[in-house]
Amino acid sequence: MIQAKNIHKYYDQLHVLKGVDLNIKKGEIVSIVGASGAGKTTLLHILGTLDQPTLQDGIELLINGEDVLKMNDKTLSRFRNLNLGFIFQFHQLLPEFTALENVCIPAYISGKSSTETETEAKKILSYLGLSDRIHHKPNELSGGEQQRVAVARALINTPSIIFADEPSGNLDKASAENLHQLFFKLRDEFDQTFVIVTHNEELANMADRKLIMVDGLISNR
Repeated sequence: MIQAKNIHKYYDQLHVLKGVDLNIKKGEIVSIVGASGAGKTTLLHILGTLDQPTLQDGIELLINGEDVLKMNDKTLSRFRNLNLGFIFQFHQLLPEFTALENVCIPAYISGKSSTETETEAKKILSYLGLSDRIHHKPNELSGGEQQRVAVARALINTPSIIFADEPSGNLDKASAENLHQLFFKLRDEFDQTFVIVTHNEELANMADRKLIMVDGLISNR
């Protein structure tokens, strides 16, 4: 599902990732933990094609068997939109749009029809327990509801991989636990792969595999 070899990242003279090797299987839930500054979010962004690694001899990044390092910007954007979903600590919902409209945006970008998209979005929102909130704007939703809308947005194009960066960091304990259980339910029902950066030890330990980052490298695999 994800094959990464010799992943480096420099920001000027700062060497953030120092040759990360990583393999993640289809349907696996992998958590990435480590101290602040260890390179967790940088790695997540590179694996999710939101950022580019620093090119080195022997570097490789294959996602769903596709060599994403050889894609041009347009091809990569299309690949990302159709294959990858993203959930962030700050849900990044657009405040002027309803829950339904926020969820539909990635599908509209991919060129799907409005009728097909809205039908699918309503189905996902209902699945997530938000059928009575679809016409509410973000400021009319609780924190947990906003994060579930963000999850629905990540799911709308049926991505094979979902990347989550501190997804429960802004939630109360009950909402966080509900979100964590949801990830496993989605994996079990749809065979999706999850890569989760988190400081939440409970979530990290629930994963199929917990990777610990130390100073730009994974210390265990």
